[in-house]
Amino acid sequence: MAKAIHSMIRVLDEQRSLDFYRKAFGLAVAERLPFAGFTLVYLSNEEGDFELELTINHDRTEPYVLGDGYGHLALSVEDLDAEHARFSSLGLEPTPLKELRLEGRPGARFFFVQDPDGYKIEVLQRGGRYK
Repeated sequence: MAKAIHSMIRVLDEQRSLDFYRKAFGLAVAERLPFAGFTLVYLSNEEGDFELELTINHDRTEPYVLGDGYGHLALSVEDLDAEHARFSSLGLEPTPLKELRLEGRPGARFFFVQDPDGYKIEVLQRGGRYK
């Protein structure tokens, strides 16, 4: 059986991205691997084993074009309302809270935020299928 271990995104400014992911999600550097031409930085927290891999290409000077293929990264939180307020107080500009219902039942409560490179991140209320 396969196990999901990380997702990778390319970022332009390592420190700006590290600051964002620390403030927004409490992610810290688990490992930093410098190579000739690029650096890989793995971020994680105590909530789980899954990591976010930041790839920094040393010669890159222009922002990445995200195109129309990228969707979003999703993270779950215990108290969505409190996190939305915290994001707002930090100036991270979360979208308004939304709720999806399926056949009259609660489906998902969430908001989105964008990281410094424009990657969309969905923040979901923990529960049901969103553990």
